Amino acid sequence: MAVRVPSTDDVTLELHHFGGEGPPLLVVHATGFCAAPYRHLLPALGGTFEVWALDVRSHGDATDAADGEVSWRGTSRDVLAAVDAIGRGPVAGFGHSMGGASLLGAELQRPGTLTALYAYEPIVFPHEWTLAPGPNPLAAAARRRRPGFASRSEALHRYASRPPLGRFRADVLHDYVDGGFRELPDGTVTLSCRPEQEAKTFDAPDKVTIEELGAVAVPVRVARGAREPGSPPARVAELAAAALPRGELVTLAHLSHFGPFEDPDTVAEDACAFLADHRS
Repeated sequence: MAVRVPSTDDVTLELHHFGGEGPPLLVVHATGFCAAPYRHLLPALGGTFEVWALDVRSHGDATDAADGEVSWRGTSRDVLAAVDAIGRGPVAGFGHSMGGASLLGAELQRPGTLTALYAYEPIVFPHEWTLAPGPNPLAAAARRRRPGFASRSEALHRYASRPPLGRFRADVLHDYVDGGFRELPDGTVTLSCRPEQEAKTFDAPDKVTIEELGAVAVPVRVARGAREPGSPPARVAELAAAALPRGELVTLAHLSHFGPFEDPDTVAEDACAFLADHRS
């Protein structure tokens, strides 16, 4: 089941109800992805939480902002709109990459939004990193993405044949291709998060920074993979955990930045163990 939720900037969100029993938990996806592939977290989380997952602006089945721009503070407002739509007070949070940053931003904008947060390699960097000159290599890579395929089957075959998506668990990759593409009238499919919108997300200047995290009062476990220790999100995870007043760090040795897609069972079990200790 999914419901349409209005947000700011004339955005309409898609809020997915995955099921489960217990207090609400909101899952927020990484840049360029959508809620669908995170449904594989449910087997580990659903016995303890009622799991919801959000398509933020310009991703999945959500719409673009009226001006076509993407804002990280805007995705945090999307989180607040989703929490209000769930309507059961503070929620536990699970955020991957941009999703972790968006949940942290929501808690900063409205303290008391979360009971606790599990953030897998959140995109939260030192302020000085945001001032670095030159083009953003992640944005440049996004603009080079192939926007469409003749069919979902063709997209699935291509993604499965090469990293990093080829390292995703097969059922997770299938759900990403199913939920992350839209069918066009001629039968071809196109990415729901268009390459230019993904690039704008990476380029957006209003990201939460490490220096702001001291104001986040809720418990946060920052998870990182050790498969690519030199990647920026993995490198700064320790800084983020240390900056959070109730932060802690966990390292999952066999995973990369895409850990929730590579081994959703291990990640969800770790998240559930942490978040269950801080249920409202």
